[in-house]
Amino acid sequence: MDRKSRKTRRLLLLVVSCSITGVILGGTASWAESNLCLQDSKVTSNCLTQDPIEKTIQGMSTGLLAGAGAAFGAAWQLRHED
Repeated sequence: MDRKSRKTRRLLLLVVSCSITGVILGGTASWAESNLCLQDSKVTSNCLTQDPIEKTIQGMSTGLLAGAGAAFGAAWQLRHED
């Protein structure tokens, strides 16, 4: 396996693992926020009208983008250190 192929695989693994981590953390945080909103002593109309599943999916997609961005940023930083 040549060096460029190994670097490409390592970058892909980094992006995928950071993205998956972002999806998990983003989804969990959004889900927990929805639950806390409903358990608050003063429930707002915004809290009652938002769909918890939609909110969780929004958090997951934000986490996906954040994770991929972080991975590319880290890879770019490492590349310029070489």
